[in-house]
Amino acid sequence: MRLLLIEQDKRRCAQLRQQLASWRPEAELVVRDPVVEGQLPPEFLAQGFDAVLLAEAWSGGSGLGWAKELAARVGFAPLVLLSRLDAVAYEAIPLGVQVVDRDEPGPARLFDVLIAAQQRQAFARAVWRTSAAGRDTQRFGGAFIRGYRHIRRIATGTVSDLYLGESEAAGALVALKVARDRQVERSDLDDSFRRFLQEYEIVQRIRSPGIVRLYDLGVSDEHAWLVMEYFAAGDLRTRMRAGLSVRRALYNAISIARALQGIHAAGVLHRDLKPGNVMLRDDGSIALIDFGLSKDAALAREVTDRGMIFGTPHYMSPEQGHGEPIDARSDLYSLGVILFEMLTHEKPYKAENPMALIYKHRKEPVPRLPAPYEAMQPIIERFLAKAPQDRFADAAEAATALEGAFRQLLKSEGELAR
Repeated sequence: MRLLLIEQDKRRCAQLRQQLASWRPEAELVVRDPVVEGQLPPEFLAQGFDAVLLAEAWSGGSGLGWAKELAARVGFAPLVLLSRLDAVAYEAIPLGVQVVDRDEPGPARLFDVLIAAQQRQAFARAVWRTSAAGRDTQRFGGAFIRGYRHIRRIATGTVSDLYLGESEAAGALVALKVARDRQVERSDLDDSFRRFLQEYEIVQRIRSPGIVRLYDLGVSDEHAWLVMEYFAAGDLRTRMRAGLSVRRALYNAISIARALQGIHAAGVLHRDLKPGNVMLRDDGSIALIDFGLSKDAALAREVTDRGMIFGTPHYMSPEQGHGEPIDARSDLYSLGVILFEMLTHEKPYKAENPMALIYKHRKEPVPRLPAPYEAMQPIIERFLAKAPQDRFADAAEAATALEGAFRQLLKSEGELAR
C-alpha cells in the first residue's frame, strides 16, 4: 500500500505513520507539507498512490477545499478526508470523497476505508493499463512506455523529444527524453541510446542532492527513452532573465560548486555546464542535468572523440575550447562564467561566432565586475584564470571561497540595516 498524506502537523504525521507501521509494516507513506510545497501540480493524478489523505486544515488552507479541486480531476486517486464528520460530510461525500473522523479513538475505520480505496485504485490501474484509451495515454511519440501517462510534449530536439508524464512507480510527475526518428538495432545500439545509457550509469553512481534524479531507462518500439526528475520551476537561464539578487547569485553558485564536488568525487567531468543545465526545484535548491557529454573515468567508452570540441562556447574553458586535455578545473571555469553572468546580466566575452569566442576566452583579460560587485573580483579572477593551475584547486575550495563571500555579504547587509 502506498499513500500520499497532505498534512502540515508533524505530530499527526508521526502518529499516522506509527499506526500504519503496526497495521501494514510494508505500507509506504509519502508526506507533503501543503504550506511549504504548495498545491499539487494541476496535471498530477496521483496514479502511483492507493489513496490521498487530506488533513482537515492547515495554515491558509483546508482539506475540503483541496478535496473539491482534486475530486474534479478525472482519474484522480481515491481521496480520504481526515476531518470531523459532522462538519464536512454533507459536502465531501457527494464528491466521492471518503471522510474519516480524525478524532476517532482507533484507526479501524480508517483502515477499512484504505482497503476499499486500494481495491478501487487497483481496478482503475488495470483498466488504464489495458484499455485502448489507457494504452494511448502511455504512448510518447513513436514509443509505448508502460506505466507512464503522457501529459504533453515539453520540447523538441534534433535527436530526441522531451515529454511531461506521470510515473506510476515514482508517484510523481517526470520528464521523459525519447529518442526521435532513430532506430535502435539489437546488434548496434545507436548513439542516442549510448548517451542515455552513459548518463543513467553516471547519475546513478553520483551521491549528491545537487544532481538530477533518474528513474528509468529502456527501449520500446525501437525508441530509446530516459526518465528523469521534472522541474516545474524551470532552469537558471530563465530565472536569470528575470534578475537575481547578489545573495541569490552567490547561493546558486555555492550550490553548483557543491554539486560539482560530488560529480568530481565520482570521477566525472560535466563538460557542458551552463545555465540551461542548472535546474531549479520548488524548494529553491538546484540540480545539474544533462550528463550526455560527460567524461567518466569509470567507463571505457566516451560519447565524444578525443580532440573533438564540444560544449557551449560561451561557457567553455580555454583548454576545452581548443580541444586540449581537461580536468575538474574546466568545470569550475564554466561556473565562473555563470557567476559573472548572474551578477552582471552579461556574459564575460561576446563575439559574432564561436571561434572568436573561443579565442577571447584564451587571450582576452578577465573582465572587471561593475563597482557594486567589485568585492567579488578576486573570486572571479580565480574562476576565470586562463591557466587551470591558477584557478581554484577543486570544487570544495571554490565552494569555501564562495561561502566566505556569502557570509561577508550577510555581514555587510546587517551593518547597513543598523
